[in-house]
Amino acid sequence: MALQAYVFLFPSLLGLVLFLLLPVFVVAGLSFFDWGLLSQPRFIGLQNYISLFQNPVVWRSLGVSVYFVLLNIPLQTLLALLLAIFMNKRLPGLGIYRTLFAVPWMATPVAMGIVWQWIFDPQFGALNNFLLLLGIHGPQWLVSQQWALPSIVIVTLWQNVGYTMLFFLAGLQSIPEHLYEAAYIDGATPFQSFFKVTLPLLNPTMFFVLVTNIIGSFQLFDTVYTMTKGGPAGSTNVLNFYIFQQAFQFFHAGYASALSMVLFAILMFVTLLLALYFHKRTTYDLS
Repeated sequence: MALQAYVFLFPSLLGLVLFLLLPVFVVAGLSFFDWGLLSQPRFIGLQNYISLFQNPVVWRSLGVSVYFVLLNIPLQTLLALLLAIFMNKRLPGLGIYRTLFAVPWMATPVAMGIVWQWIFDPQFGALNNFLLLLGIHGPQWLVSQQWALPSIVIVTLWQNVGYTMLFFLAGLQSIPEHLYEAAYIDGATPFQSFFKVTLPLLNPTMFFVLVTNIIGSFQLFDTVYTMTKGGPAGSTNVLNFYIFQQAFQFFHAGYASALSMVLFAILMFVTLLLALYFHKRTTYDLS
């Protein structure tokens, strides 16, 4: 039986090693070399790490990434939770609405970016023309240092809120109804039931959503590449896009690998903090 289990597990384990673990070790090794992709790698020790910590562009890119995460994660989590609560009601046609909200997540990022570029166009875009009907002169969305990153956040929310909603919806539907009935008998209001029953029992879902969405937000690339190329004036130059520039535009593969390891360490640290926070606040047995 054990042999059969290993046989069935082998393809997944092989994929895990080849496409996840092995690349991490390769990138970690490359971070100690000076390599221009076409030249012979040259060992330089910790020089890449010393250089990146002394580079103000790195710190600015990291700041842009953190700013994006701080804008995106609270909004995405709140909107997805509110949508999930609404979609958890017994209303006609909810299956259609659930599907429609999840469809943007399946959109191709490049095609999505091109469409949203037109929507955000300051002269001919649909958004500014709609605002003009309300007597509001819209900003120069993608060419304004103030509005470029919020514009990326809007696109990200449009694409991912419905998908995140599905996880919250699954979490809500796993909460036994008798817990709400007991709270009602004890005199709890709907507001109290939400904070005393719903939110605590959503902690496993909340932990998963926050970890995956924070990782995804720090790895933002496609939307920035398609819509702004890191501009204007570096206001959307997130760390992941800067890593791409260093590796494939300036051919500093070793330096880009060091940047990738720093990003990897940041994500590991954030994940550990969330795991520690939710460890004693999570209930899996609802029986």
